[in-house]
Amino acid sequence: MSVTYEVVAGVAWLTIDRPEARNALSRDVRDGLWEGTRRFVADPDAAVLVLTGAGDKAFCAGGDLKEMAETALEIPPPDFLPQFGRNVEVRKPTIAAVNGVAYAGGFLLAQQCDLVVAAEHARFAVTEVKVGRGSPWAAPLSWLVPPRIALEILLTGDPLDAARAQAFGLVNHVVPAADLRARTQELAERIAANAPLSVRAAKETAYLGRPDVWDRAEEIWAPVYRSADAQEGPAAFRDKRTPVWKGI
Repeated sequence: MSVTYEVVAGVAWLTIDRPEARNALSRDVRDGLWEGTRRFVADPDAAVLVLTGAGDKAFCAGGDLKEMAETALEIPPPDFLPQFGRNVEVRKPTIAAVNGVAYAGGFLLAQQCDLVVAAEHARFAVTEVKVGRGSPWAAPLSWLVPPRIALEILLTGDPLDAARAQAFGLVNHVVPAADLRARTQELAERIAANAPLSVRAAKETAYLGRPDVWDRAEEIWAPVYRSADAQEGPAAFRDKRTPVWKGI
């Protein structure tokens, strides 16, 4: 199985289990994330969801570029993967336990969670500009961090270490890698012990000020997804060469 689901003391752990490929978002992984998300939403024994990755190198390195090159993926369909609060309603709290790199789609998965606990060696990046792909899902980023920080993240594609990500408000807690699971479980259990209706109302209240900008972002990024460069980036990754951008 590419994604596993287990409940520990009221906390559901949804784990991407593809460490040999840095937990990249293959079709099997995306299907597993959908199945796990729906299972959590309907699970009366799970009060909090923790999303994490197997191993100690990657939370999720993003889309499977080899698969994208083979399928010539243009605009990902609306149900490409679960995006909490956008294409699937998840009223219960969610936490990302970031155990390594969270790049591109991995950044998306961490960004969409309500809270983030990161190992000290974790790294965060929106790398789409480096491979010619799109990141309309990052539209709410300026709601999470100062606009100039959001621009640096989006324009450079360079990673932030866990300490800098915490300083900008992307991460709640930075912990030693060996303590990541225990510390995240402890945080989740504190939340799970609270009154569930109050917790869900608190979550909904916190998001009242978040702009609904995804539709406009999809319009902006559509020509990028359909460009020759969007195919060149994954192909260059597959072929282990430097991409040749044409700007078309």
